Amino acid sequence: MDIRETIENRTYPGRKSPFGRERKTRLIANLFVLPALVFFLLLIAYPLITVIWDSFHFKNLVNKTIHGFAGWDNYKEVIQHENFWSSLRYTVVWTVLSVIGEYLLGIISAVALNQPLKGRAIFRGIIIIPWVVPIVVAGLTWQWMLAPDYGIMNIWMVKLGIIDKPYYWLGEINTALLTVTFVNIWRSFPFYTISLLAGLQSVSKEMIEAAAIDGAGVTKRFFNIVLPQLKSVSLVLVFVHIIWTAINFDFIWVMTEGGPFNSTETLPVMIYRYAMKEYDVGAASALASMMLGFMMVAFLLLYVRSAKKIA
Repeated sequence: MDIRETIENRTYPGRKSPFGRERKTRLIANLFVLPALVFFLLLIAYPLITVIWDSFHFKNLVNKTIHGFAGWDNYKEVIQHENFWSSLRYTVVWTVLSVIGEYLLGIISAVALNQPLKGRAIFRGIIIIPWVVPIVVAGLTWQWMLAPDYGIMNIWMVKLGIIDKPYYWLGEINTALLTVTFVNIWRSFPFYTISLLAGLQSVSKEMIEAAAIDGAGVTKRFFNIVLPQLKSVSLVLVFVHIIWTAINFDFIWVMTEGGPFNSTETLPVMIYRYAMKEYDVGAASALASMMLGFMMVAFLLLYVRSAKKIA
């Protein structure tokens, strides 16, 4: 028996010790946390450790004779691959342009939907549609719309005089990555809209009205009052979407499969080729581990820089 419980029992004989109740409460709390801990260990920690472990070993899904400790050989193989640096560059371009475009469209649409417009609730419901459409459906639909022979986007652009003849947007090296990025922005910006719209609800209207009385224009009020109060929401959105976009595989694969001539092959697509086309799990794990390291470094740099600005 704990010394505290002994003292408590002597002081209040026949009464249940509060220390015993505290211990029981702590035990119940731990039991409630246990499923989350098991979930983390089985679905996050174990796969992560396995990937890092496999990255230092030779492992092939087809040829079981290829095994053993590889050291840094898998990492060297990945870095020396002819498409590695171009895939890294495409990943950066894809991620940066997507996040910037999503944020700009998100903030513009959020401000517009925050105005006292007639039918505002309907527009707020409609704008979320691109986000809830499954990636496969959205990708295949846009692939059909952008087709050079029968795609409706080419037909419209020709009729409007934007282009002289139908163009194969997803089949040309110069436009494939930018086209996929545009479609990704279209699909993802509603998430920014809803999040930023929720943040706009907390902006002080009194401060905006006071600034307007003092002679501040619309632009000045937005950049000096509204935007600073959306900083926390904006940082969370940007950080989360940098990660989501950088590791996005399915959207690019559905629309271009990394083509043409690897012009849209980002690092996740390259990981897929290693694992599911060449069955080289060791090299795929090495590239995945490197990508994890890139993301951690980029996240820490952005976080430290943002923290300094806030401070």
